[in-house]
Amino acid sequence: MKGLNKDGVVILDFGSQYTQLIARRVREQNVYSEIFPWDITESAIRECAPDGFILSGGPESVVLSEPPQAPELVFTMGVPVLGVCYGMQTMAVQLGGRVAPSAEREFGYAMVTISGDSRLLQGLADASQEPGDALNVWMSHGDRVQALPQGFEPIASSANAPLAGMADERRGLYGLQFHPEVIHTPHGADLLRAFALKVAECSADWSMSAFRTTAIKKIRNQVGDGHVICGLSGGVDSSVAAVLIHQAIGDQLTCVLVDHGLMRTGEADDVANLFRKRFNITLIHRDASQMFLGNLSDVSDPEEKRKVIGKTFIDVFEEEANKLENVDFLAHGTLYPDVIESVSFSGGPSATIKSHHNVGGLPDRMQLKLLEPLRELFKDEVRKLGTELRLPEHMVGRHPFPGPGLAIRIPGPISPEQLSILRQADDIYLDEIRASDLYDEIWQAFCVLLPVKSVGVMGDSRTYEYVCALRAVTSTDGMTADYFPFDHDFLGRVARRIVNHVSGINRVVYDITSKPPGTIEWE
Repeated sequence: MKGLNKDGVVILDFGSQYTQLIARRVREQNVYSEIFPWDITESAIRECAPDGFILSGGPESVVLSEPPQAPELVFTMGVPVLGVCYGMQTMAVQLGGRVAPSAEREFGYAMVTISGDSRLLQGLADASQEPGDALNVWMSHGDRVQALPQGFEPIASSANAPLAGMADERRGLYGLQFHPEVIHTPHGADLLRAFALKVAECSADWSMSAFRTTAIKKIRNQVGDGHVICGLSGGVDSSVAAVLIHQAIGDQLTCVLVDHGLMRTGEADDVANLFRKRFNITLIHRDASQMFLGNLSDVSDPEEKRKVIGKTFIDVFEEEANKLENVDFLAHGTLYPDVIESVSFSGGPSATIKSHHNVGGLPDRMQLKLLEPLRELFKDEVRKLGTELRLPEHMVGRHPFPGPGLAIRIPGPISPEQLSILRQADDIYLDEIRASDLYDEIWQAFCVLLPVKSVGVMGDSRTYEYVCALRAVTSTDGMTADYFPFDHDFLGRVARRIVNHVSGINRVVYDITSKPPGTIEWE
């Protein structure tokens, strides 16, 4: 596998919004997993030599002409395979079974009845505490298996899908019509653990300690006698990447902290002091706020803001790299979700790095190689690595903050006045969250300065000022989220402080929308 060792599970992605959750759930069992597009070549499969495969769900239908299919080698190389939803359907068709559209589509909660004695589902019905052999699951399908391939037996059924699970125990091939990876299937993690550990017999040796040791060796081998420049934002990803690289190559690393004028109050100075004093890392603190704000003048579209900010970051990094001697690498805190999002289902990796720092990719003129030591990790794994590297707890547990900073939390054109207003409101909001001992219960909290003004009466005068929106979400993996249920007393206290102390805001609202599964960033 591309990762740390060949002992693990390969997940073939057929386009499901839940594919990354499958990988994350497998890793929760201390088993390494990696995602590849469904049309991975057979030579790549042999190179991976995994202990098992999982075929993800997907939006296509196997009853259409030329649907996506798994490489035949997946079913013949003698390792266990688990097909989920579309993955089950393509397995059934490819091995001689039959799939047809369901009379009634099934989306949402469902009860399945376990039958037979498969290694995959053994004991799950007892653990579920549902009556009989029932299991509460999450369905999302419009087709269903109508006839099993030769050698398969039914292992689960639902009211709408008589063949909701199938197994060929002799070959270790399994199919499930439901999704074990989502939290809506309460014992889905137990099921994936059974597949990884009991069926595929993977070694449960995936840990941050092992990752750290191997990653440091890999960085040393990759960099050699070269020098690395690292863009340091002060966020969790770039901070962990910087400390990891510094432990590997020491003074061959120079960090560049670019203050783009879009950070929270005092953030740039805090980061600079921490890395210089605690970690003794060579750091250049570049104030480029005027350059960024000038380039963002009159830019309204949020995606255009990202492109402008990404290009300006590259320009600043290039200027700083040219001031140094023998810089060979640009280090970046790219995470595994970024990598997956930048790979098309046709199998070709995008030249664009999925990141606000270099959304347009590195220009050829820079002649720098990318160093991405975290590209195999999910967000919560990066936090665990940060703890392993002994970063301060307040940095490891820091809420995600997007690279474009406050620029995308002010819809429309931005101005220094709006940035000042938003910073003050954001400071009050986070201060109240910390004072209420809620910070660690929340994945991410921030203010948005809405592009509308509201008429209000304050004291004896009428005001016409901005509306501020508060957001706070809970998450365990950064891929799905729901709003945090603040009580009304808390929201009232925050709103009063913001309106009373921030000139320019006369109304505060709380956003209770949720983040759908499959999206990466909540901003």
